[in-house]
Amino acid sequence: MKLAVVIINWNGLKLLKKFLDPLIIYTNNDAELYIIDNNSTDKSVDYISSNYPMISIIKNKENYGYAKGYNEGLKEINADVFCLLNNDVEVTENWLKPLIKEFLLNANTAAAQPKILNYNNKAYFDYAGAAGGFIDSLGFPYCDGRVHNIIEKDNDQYNFNKEIFWASGACFFIRKDIFNSLNGFDESFFSHMEEIDLCWRILKQNSKVRYIHNSTVYHVGGATLEYDNPRKTFLNFRNSLFTITKNRDKNLLITLVFKMIIDGLIGIYYLVNFKFLHFFAIIKAHFAFYLKIPELIKKRQKTNSNLNNLSNLNKTFLLSKYIKLKYFKFFSN
Repeated sequence: MKLAVVIINWNGLKLLKKFLDPLIIYTNNDAELYIIDNNSTDKSVDYISSNYPMISIIKNKENYGYAKGYNEGLKEINADVFCLLNNDVEVTENWLKPLIKEFLLNANTAAAQPKILNYNNKAYFDYAGAAGGFIDSLGFPYCDGRVHNIIEKDNDQYNFNKEIFWASGACFFIRKDIFNSLNGFDESFFSHMEEIDLCWRILKQNSKVRYIHNSTVYHVGGATLEYDNPRKTFLNFRNSLFTITKNRDKNLLITLVFKMIIDGLIGIYYLVNFKFLHFFAIIKAHFAFYLKIPELIKKRQKTNSNLNNLSNLNKTFLLSKYIKLKYFKFFSN
């Protein structure tokens, strides 16, 4: 099996200086290494060329973001499986071997992720992926090991391989033929939640997404766009609505109404806590969604006409509990 580890980069010179050395050491000869650069202006490309000749560089013409950046760059890479790795991830010894084994032994595994712990607090799971991603009935994503911003300590409670709903974009393994057959990431997302949309489409075609516990990486998180940045708030809220509209099979309208009510409550929370930029980011996200509804409906029709077993998927993965409501109840007690 030919594996390519591919890092998307935009002005990440400081991160590359920190994390490329362990990547080289712990990858050995298990994979070929690539950097897709989104037209950086911080001399990232010069640094890689001068210090890491074993890494191939693919240059995008502009900053396409995560989704289009990978879509464009991966066209130039020949491999059976891609590992899409953030530039703020530290890998560990033998991190690839359990994933390679998974893809070799299980032909139905289309995508996967390792255990993702937090780089700054290595005893705890990381926000972005933790021990595998899931989604509640209103389309709110969460993880084993992380619900909203409640993070669990890693006490080996998730030390078993399992099927999951979505794999984290911070360290995302996917078969090339699956990626190409589904036309890759939806470029209208730019960044954030495009991996959830892609995994939902993977599951609809009866392939599997899995969490592999005996591979570990550490993720800084918020290195390119900080967690408290209103731009991130906008992308998360808009792209969540995109994802639901494209992929939710049953009760779409009811789901969207309840989702928007919850978004409104979160907006009020931001408002009363004087986080005005985040409040307006949610409003902006909703209007951006309204403008895209005709396009999203076309994508939905195209996707659902090509895929099957939708009712089976809903029974298996769309949980009856509402994660965001449970979160608010937790803090009200």
